[in-house]
Amino acid sequence: QFSFETIYIIDGEQFPDISNIEGMIITGSAYGVYDAPEWVNPLRDFICKTYEAKIPTLGVCFGHQIMALALGGVVAKSDKGWGIGRHVYEVKNNPEFLNGVGDSVAIAASHQDQVIIAPKESEVFLASDFTPNAGLIYDNGAAISLQPHPEFKADYATDLIDRLRDGRLDETKAQAAENSLKMPLDSLEVGAGLARFLKGARR
Repeated sequence: QFSFETIYIIDGEQFPDISNIEGMIITGSAYGVYDAPEWVNPLRDFICKTYEAKIPTLGVCFGHQIMALALGGVVAKSDKGWGIGRHVYEVKNNPEFLNGVGDSVAIAASHQDQVIIAPKESEVFLASDFTPNAGLIYDNGAAISLQPHPEFKADYATDLIDRLRDGRLDETKAQAAENSLKMPLDSLEVGAGLARFLKGARR
């Protein structure tokens, strides 16, 4: 079981003292990693410091992208367009924390940007044709990130699709994404695996 303290850096809250952090999750965001709010570059610097300190860290969606960018990767808006709905990812390189989930997992996604080139100090553990660098494990043994959202339930992911029906997404793709979310997701299994990783990294 985990307990959390939320730091709203968007609202100007200060980064915590690294010596007081047991673990860290960098969540999704409406911002992109190349947007220029005053907190983006300080967050990149903070990620580098926590990485060197081997603080257990999980990045999701924006968190996945900002970690990759901070640690030497390349992030860009994909020419493939929106990744939405239920996406299926190949589980690569037999990560121990995902033992038992099978050769692939289905997770809800909602993104346009993605990691185009993974950092050198990382290994891909989730991949698809749409998102080749969908999940990364880092060489310090304490950092992990993924593009899709294991925290999203199908109804929440469907609501996000509805919000894109404002001209950003054509109706054919929106309907296909909604239909995909009627199929099972492996969110709980992946989430449990990520928790195992963070607990192991803490030890």
